[in-house]
Amino acid sequence: MSADTLQVQMRELGRRAREAAKAIALASSAQRTAAIEAMGRRLRVHAGTILEANAADVAKGRESGLSAAVLDRLQLDEARLRAIADGIDTIAALADPVGAVIAEWSRPNGLRIERVRTPIGVIGMIFESRPNVAADAGALALRAGNALILRGGSDSAASVAAIVDALREGLVEAALPADAIQSAPSTDRAIVGMMLAGLDGAIDVLIPRGGKALVARVQQEARVPVFAHLEGICHTYVHSAAAPDKAVSITVNAKMRRVSVCGATETLLIDRAVAGALLPMIAEALRSQGCTLRGDAEAQSIVAMDAASDEDWRTEYLAPVLAIRVVDGIEAAMAHIAQYGSGHTECIVTEDAKAAETFLREVDSAIVLHNASTQFADGGEFGFGGEIGIATGRLHARGPIGAEQLTTFKYVVHGAGQIRP
Repeated sequence: MSADTLQVQMRELGRRAREAAKAIALASSAQRTAAIEAMGRRLRVHAGTILEANAADVAKGRESGLSAAVLDRLQLDEARLRAIADGIDTIAALADPVGAVIAEWSRPNGLRIERVRTPIGVIGMIFESRPNVAADAGALALRAGNALILRGGSDSAASVAAIVDALREGLVEAALPADAIQSAPSTDRAIVGMMLAGLDGAIDVLIPRGGKALVARVQQEARVPVFAHLEGICHTYVHSAAAPDKAVSITVNAKMRRVSVCGATETLLIDRAVAGALLPMIAEALRSQGCTLRGDAEAQSIVAMDAASDEDWRTEYLAPVLAIRVVDGIEAAMAHIAQYGSGHTECIVTEDAKAAETFLREVDSAIVLHNASTQFADGGEFGFGGEIGIATGRLHARGPIGAEQLTTFKYVVHGAGQIRP
């Protein structure tokens, strides 16, 4: 396909998305709910087709040498697809954010002012590998009254196409425009540049979800607002007052439950006061599940392991590898996180309420946890039904991006003939 032809197609896609966004924003909550419910049903009806397409993507990925972490993100099975459909059902049951009054007040002159949630408009989603993103994004965008343009990676092209077909059937079933969810006509890299430029004003916000190179490019080149995170360099900090059983179980789950997700812990920080007693227990549990350990000199003196370099503190492994550092108290742990973290998710394991309060207050990441695995960094676990991503910026959306985060607001002012003197 020539560059000119592709440009024309993408501009038309953007125009149709903008028109669909108007219809979706004006649709009733009940109609949008019906469409989301229909999406879940259609995913189940077409499960065989979707899994067949995914198997082809996975086979192609293996042949091309994709890493184990990427293949894990790419692969669907009956259980994962069922979970995706169940997540859509949860989104359908969420309170509709559109039209919700966030705040209201009256002025001395009698004006009554309301801050009301409204759709953003057209969401552009650029992502790699994860086919579930298409389903989560479609349902969440619709719940918030938006239209969606998807550009997936070549690795998941067949899977995404099958999922999008099912979602569009759900829209039609509810008498809403199918163009409220569209996928780019190809995985040509030029499409990314077109979307970064906004498709002639059609796209209101971009959300990248993929590797560091993709997200960095989007943040650097986009001419529309971006919700993004570069990477998930997440930390679990075992404080001197940690309960040993929690220190072991939380650390192992945070690292090993699923190593390819952005909420997986990549660095363990452990207080010197308890490292001698707890680190051998934690290391044994991790190694029993196939985890490779890389530690600083003090960690190595307690448990034999590979040496960690400065680069290890800055690495999102997305693999069964964990960096370990022994620290001298909570201030040292927080200083390490501030220096090396990506602002994603951090956990403190402790029975000391004051230490927990200090950590939760002072660590400046999108998600901070006390005595819970970093793998809870997930929109579904937050009750959002799903997520489009975890935003680590400070403006508009931060943490899991669910339906509420895909709205903006306007001010509605009620008067009775007031004029300004």
